[in-house]
Amino acid sequence: MRHGLNIAFFGSSLVSAYWNGAATYYRGLIRAMHERGHHVTFYEPDAYDRQKHRDIPDPAWAKVVVYSANETDGVMQCLEAARNADVIVKASGVGVFDSLLEEAVPAMKRSGSLAVFWDVDAPATLDRVRSNPSDPFAPLVSQYDLVLTYGGGEPVIRAYQAMGAKRCVPIYNALDPSTHHPVAADPRFAGDLGFVGNRLPDREARVEEFFLKPAALLPNKQFLIGGSGWGDKPMPANVKNVGHVYTRDHNAFNCSTLAMLNVNRESMARYGFSPATRVFEAAGAAACLITDHFVGVESFFEPGKEILVAKNGDQVAEHLEALTPERARAIGQTALKRALVEHTYAQRAVLLESALEEHCAALRTGTLQHVYEASMAASVSSEN
Repeated sequence: MRHGLNIAFFGSSLVSAYWNGAATYYRGLIRAMHERGHHVTFYEPDAYDRQKHRDIPDPAWAKVVVYSANETDGVMQCLEAARNADVIVKASGVGVFDSLLEEAVPAMKRSGSLAVFWDVDAPATLDRVRSNPSDPFAPLVSQYDLVLTYGGGEPVIRAYQAMGAKRCVPIYNALDPSTHHPVAADPRFAGDLGFVGNRLPDREARVEEFFLKPAALLPNKQFLIGGSGWGDKPMPANVKNVGHVYTRDHNAFNCSTLAMLNVNRESMARYGFSPATRVFEAAGAAACLITDHFVGVESFFEPGKEILVAKNGDQVAEHLEALTPERARAIGQTALKRALVEHTYAQRAVLLESALEEHCAALRTGTLQHVYEASMAASVSSEN
């Protein structure tokens, strides 16, 4: 690249994964971009007790600026500080001042800079806009130079282009092998099947089907659930609730059960091509992962060899009943090898850098319309 980009990033939180499933994704990509010579300032609100539940101190690979969640002066000062960045990113789901940021970021960019909307929950965003034609975000989409998504594949790309996006590029979750890797088993997390995920409205029914139902079917097996919000949820006697699992314990959790479970939120399963961070965290730890089925799973890991796929709770129970420690280890090891070869954040950063630099170069040369037309033509070609 011509030079390292100065990137201003408005997101939920970089330093805390508390009620913040995007933390691992942000960390992996931003660290990888730093290693490629780019400079990121991450602006996050002091909201939802995240600062009280930090997983990491301020990192060396990004500057973190925390602003007040209670009044707008702080976020406005951050926007002013970000004005001179080469790239200004507004991530979805900040949780505080989202509407203000969505409108301000494309309006404030200077000549030659890039305004990016980064949707870390595109299915939810698209469903919300479709259900409400007057949603204020819809007319703002066309004002962004680029839309990036945490997943979703062609269905999400087409949906965003129909909303007026100039270009939409999925940047999938991945593995950071420096933070997620095999470790010794921890007796605190010993069991047969583990799951970590916060209790959310469009995930709860799927957790009941893919986790609690197998637990009821297999009373001789030990199940562990981690994440926030499950405290008052009725569960079978063989389920142990370990509460919020800090990221420092994710490797131990993944390495201590016979298998780990991935349960997608309903909207992400429906759109497909949206592997969660926990999928790659488990692969990095060489854990045997059972996932609920979603379209595109085979694009990331080979079912039956690198991952086990279930279409309902009965199939989860069948997988677990048939699983031996030897086969679990073999599946985990092959998943780790695949992730290291094809699915690291270093590789995702190359794609991200290419998308950003292509647009920055087009802005400098006045050929941006050609980039947009080529992107639309490529999308049409992929449908035929």
